[in-house]
This record gives sequence, C-alpha cells and structure tokens, in this order.
Amino acid sequence: MSKQIVFAIALLITLGIFSYTIYRLFRFMSFTRKGFRVDHLWKRFGVMMSISFGQKKIFRRPVIGFFHAIVFWGFCVILIGSIEMVIDGLTGTERVLRLLGPVYDFITASGDIFAFLIVISIAIFLSRRLFFHIKRFEGIEMKKISHIDANIALSLIMLLMLSLLGMNMGYLGSKNLSGAEVFGLYPASDILLKIFGTGTGAGMAMQYQVCWWTHILTIFVFANVLPYSKHFHVFLSVPNTFLSRLDPLGKLPNMDNITREVKLMMDPNAAFSAPATDAPVERFGVKDCEDVVWKTYFDSLTCTECGRCTSVCPANITGKKLSPRKVMMDLRARMKEKGPLMMKHGRDYSDGKSYIRDYISEEEIWACTTCNACARECPVNINHPTLIVEMRRYLVMEEASAPGELKAVFNNIENNGAPWQYSADDRLLWTKDLELNIQ
Repeated sequence: MSKQIVFAIALLITLGIFSYTIYRLFRFMSFTRKGFRVDHLWKRFGVMMSISFGQKKIFRRPVIGFFHAIVFWGFCVILIGSIEMVIDGLTGTERVLRLLGPVYDFITASGDIFAFLIVISIAIFLSRRLFFHIKRFEGIEMKKISHIDANIALSLIMLLMLSLLGMNMGYLGSKNLSGAEVFGLYPASDILLKIFGTGTGAGMAMQYQVCWWTHILTIFVFANVLPYSKHFHVFLSVPNTFLSRLDPLGKLPNMDNITREVKLMMDPNAAFSAPATDAPVERFGVKDCEDVVWKTYFDSLTCTECGRCTSVCPANITGKKLSPRKVMMDLRARMKEKGPLMMKHGRDYSDGKSYIRDYISEEEIWACTTCNACARECPVNINHPTLIVEMRRYLVMEEASAPGELKAVFNNIENNGAPWQYSADDRLLWTKDLELNIQ
C-alpha cells in the first residue's frame, strides 16, 4: 500500500506541474489571432499518417531517418507499456494488461526489441552531436543552451530505454529463478540476460523494482522537461501534421480585411448591403508575437530545431542572414518573454520591444525568396514563408518600409498602373523602328 501512495503522490505532482505548463501555453496562445480553420478532416488524417506515423519526410535522409523512425515507432509501442505501469502503480497489480493474451505478447516483444534499437539510435544521435560537426546543427540561433537542451533530452531517452531493458531483465530473471509464470515476451532482454548472466532471485527482484521506479520516475520528469525543450515535438508533431496547411505551398493567404475592401471598391453598392461592424481594425500583417495566428505559434512550439529548413534555404546557402529555423525559434522565444507580461497586464500591453527588429531584422525578412523549400523539407510541416510574408506586409502596409527596388515598383504601379516606369501610352515605343512582316 505504501508503494501505491508514493506512486500516487508522484503522479499527482507530475500531472499538476504538467497541467500548469499546458495552461500557461494555452494562455499564451489565446493572445494570438484566430484565423485558421480546421476542415477536411479525412485529408488531414491522411497527411498525419503519412508524415508523422509514416515518417515520410524523415526518410528523405534515409540512414539517419531510419534511426529517427525507430525512435518514433518505438515510443508509440512503449507508450502502451507506460500506461500499464501507471495502472499497476495505482492499483498494486503486476502486468495488468496480460489479460490481452497474444496481443500482450506482441506488445511486450515489440516494445522490448524497440527499446534495444532505441538505445543504439540514441547513442548514434549523441555521438553526432558530441563528436561530429554537423553543419545544420549550427547557426547564430543555436546557442550553447540549445545544444545542452538536446543532449539532456537524448540522455533522458537513453535512461528510459536502459531502465526498461533492466526492468525486463530483472522480471525475467526473478521469475525464471523462482519458477513463476512469465507474462509477455522479451526477446532482447532474454538475450542480454544470457550474456550478462543472472544473480540470485532476490537480486533480480531488486533490480526489477529499482529499474521499475527509475523508468516511471524518468517518464514523469521527461514529461515536464519536454514543454521547455526542443523535444516538445514528441507531443506536438502528430497534432501539428494533422493541422497542416492543405493549400499548395506556393499559395500565399490573402488578408480578409483587404479582400473585403477590394470587393467594395469593385462593387460600391455592396457597401450598403454589407452588415455593419464595429470591430476594431486589426493590424496589417505581423509585428509582434500576438499578431500571428494561433497555428503559427503552435508551429513554433513544434519546431524540432533540426535545421533541415535552413540547410535547404537558398538565401542562407548563399550567405544571407535568413534562417527559417531562427524565424520559428525567435517567435517562440518572444512569446516566452512577452506572454507572462500579457497574462499580467492584458493583450495590449507593450514592453517597448517587438518580434520584428528586436528578434528578426528587416534584412532577414527581405532575404526570403518564398521558394518554400523550407516548408517542403520540414519534417513536422511548419510553413515558414507565410509568417515571413506576414511580417513583410506589416512593414509595407503600416510603416511603408521596403527595399528601394520595391518602393520603385510600388510607385510605378501607383502612377502607371504597371511595375514599369513607362506610362501606358509609351509602352510600345520600343517597336517603332522594328520592321514587322505581318501576313
């Protein structure tokens, strides 16, 4: 009974901290704009199954993608075992899901094998980060704390898998030595047990208990570390791919308020039939973190910081300052800075800073070619160009700020009705000396 009480207290503390963290993030999200519709549910489900569970984009880099897929699929299977541990911890039972029979054998066997494969995968990931210079892991946005964060998360995953294997080995050893029935199949742990030998029955039982508690407490710690880590995508990648933008990558969304004004200009009579509205005029584009739609902030929380977007960005490759990864990381950092202040003082509170210029420079914004290579490559379907274009819209429409070449184009459109500097009457003067043979 004392074990159940200790476990219940640990679980309540974990759920309490996690609930507060999620509540805080939802409050931050409530300050953003609505403006994103969740429709075409079956199509979204297909995208989620292909990108998240099928790891379609991850396999574009087949070798390292295979190891990442092993980790993801392994977590999906091992999650079932974690649920069983919570039930056992609260009720005092052991292997409560054994009632599933052959299905339980499959779950335990696959979880055991995946645990061993994940240990190998995490060892490779840590080696790449610690001993190899991987270019896409570097960049001005990748501070020392970013690398420490990644190493801590990977180390926790390693501890989870080692404790799981140790728990299974202790369970097998204690049951075999006592002659008791073993529930489930543990092929990897069985091999490891034969290699490293067995101790006494009491020693194996002690190993099982120590590893059981180590594993479940590490899960509790890991769950509350993730929301403050780049590995938050462990929770968010699946829903984020479900919420993917379904439009073609090259299509940029229109601004509803501008579209409405243009339609009124085309049909002035519609102004009299349109319903009156007293809604305040929204900001054009994005200046600060609260100006983005909620899905864009969700994207920033999901960002894996893998650098695949930046590694294919033509602007970044040619030496420009733009890094699509930095755009998302800075949005998340800006909301982390301003969000608590808005919770205290309201959405209209200003701390004298903004996402544009204090985090993202105009040079970075205008370097984007809107080629969508970053959005195509992102393994969790983040759409970076849409946010960048929204920041451009703010600069142009509210501050009249743009590179000189663009300002010239704007002036020509205003004066001549076209991007060229010639009036409509003079556009065909270049043909006056041509000898045209028209038959």
